[in-house]
Amino acid sequence: MSAAIQINLPEELRAQAQRLIEEGWVADMDELVGEALRRYLESHGPTLKEAFVREDVAWGLHGEE
Repeated sequence: MSAAIQINLPEELRAQAQRLIEEGWVADMDELVGEALRRYLESHGPTLKEAFVREDVAWGLHGEE
């Protein structure tokens, strides 16, 4: 299953991505963005989750409604 999303990229980033597509490194922008997001989530997932848990705990101990 997949979902369509719309993104805005700085022109230089878009141009770099387009060059990778034209050079045959990836089939299209969908593949490139999907792979980039997958790698980002794999590398940042544990760090982000830990930060959110720490934030929630701090709020629970000291936060105000």
